[in-house]
Parts: sequence; structure tokens; C-alpha cells
Amino acid sequence: MKIALIGYGKMGRVVEEIAAEKELEIAGRFTRSNPLRAGEALPTDTVLIDFSIPEAVVENARAAAALSLPLVIGATGWQDRLGEVREIVESSGIGAIWASNFSLGVNVFYRIAEQSAKLLAAFEGYDPFIQDWHHRFKLDSPSGTALELRRRMAPFYGEREIPITSRRAGYVPSEHAVGFDSAADTIYLEHRARNRRGLADGALLAAQWIAGRRGLFEFRDVLNDLLGES
Repeated sequence: MKIALIGYGKMGRVVEEIAAEKELEIAGRFTRSNPLRAGEALPTDTVLIDFSIPEAVVENARAAAALSLPLVIGATGWQDRLGEVREIVESSGIGAIWASNFSLGVNVFYRIAEQSAKLLAAFEGYDPFIQDWHHRFKLDSPSGTALELRRRMAPFYGEREIPITSRRAGYVPSEHAVGFDSAADTIYLEHRARNRRGLADGALLAAQWIAGRRGLFEFRDVLNDLLGES
């Protein structure tokens, strides 16, 4: 398997670094000034990894479809156009996988938050909340990770809105917390990213998994498969 990078900012460079450790060849690097195009000459065993900008995701999916190459979408803030991407992927027959966050730790954290919400929603008096802190350069707020946490927890709270507090300051890669507060006590769950390596590891795992598959998947499908769950 070879990797082609769409977006060559901080995340793209970390993916390249981890790919080198895993002895994976980089078949191409695409940026705003050198975008991925339908006629690119890329090896047929290439998987595209997109850590570009949200505005480019749909066009990148179209290019991937034209090239008949699988796609890992690590960009965030584009999910309002998920239907378009799904149509492109399913009509072309390629495989694509997306996540609001490809970190394995975060995806385990999703499950912990989901189970905690299931347990605590059964009792009166515990108010759920989500906290979202990223470096000051991050554009989307709330983050995709915070929104995914709320999406996982929401089914247990019906019409009740789970509040998200977002902070964009400093240089912290990311911190996310889920809390449940009552008059008697507070339960506080937290995930802290030390760097971007977890995202890169997860994206490369997703790239290996999506090769040879067709359709649009979420990263939870990878975890379900690895854990032997349906």
C-alpha cells in the first residue's frame, strides 16, 4: 500500500513521518497550489488521506472517485455535506472512511462517554455537559470531536440539549471532557492529546482497513471489526 497526502500542513507532515516509520511509500503530496486532479498518475495501490480544509473535501472525493482510489477523510468541519460525499462514493464504487477524530484514544473515549450517558441518564439529577479546548489556530468551533460526543450521548436524553463549551486559546493540541453534575457529586471524564501522533496512527490504520472495500464507512466500523463486533 502507498499513501498520497491531500493537505500538507501540520497533520499531513505528521502522517508522512509515521508512514515512514511504517515503511509506507508516499506516492504524492497535494496542496491548494497543487490540488488533486482526476488525471493524476498515481499507483493503483494508493490510498488517499485527506487532512486538507473543509471546503475542499467534496472536490477531493470527486477526484478520488475519478481515480478509483480509496479515501480517508481526516478533515473536519465539512459534515454538513456528508450526503454529497456519500453519493459520490456510492455511485463510483470506491471505498471511503471518515471520522471527526481518528485518534484511537478518542474513539475509545467516545464509547466510555456513550456508556456513561446511558447509565446516568437513567437517574434524575445528573446534568450532562461537554467541554472542548483546542489551540487558537483551529477554525471550527465546537470541534467535530465535541459534536460526535454529543451525537453519541444524545439518544439517552431525548429532546434535552447537551451543552458544549468551546475554548480556542494557546497551543494545546486538544482536550475534551464529558461531565455529569448533580447536587451531590460530579463525574468528570477527560481525554488529553499530547500531540498529533494519535490522529496519524488512526488515519493510517483506517487506510489499511479501507483498501479493497467499497462504500462509505466511519472509523467506528474499523474498531467494531477489530473487536469482532457487528
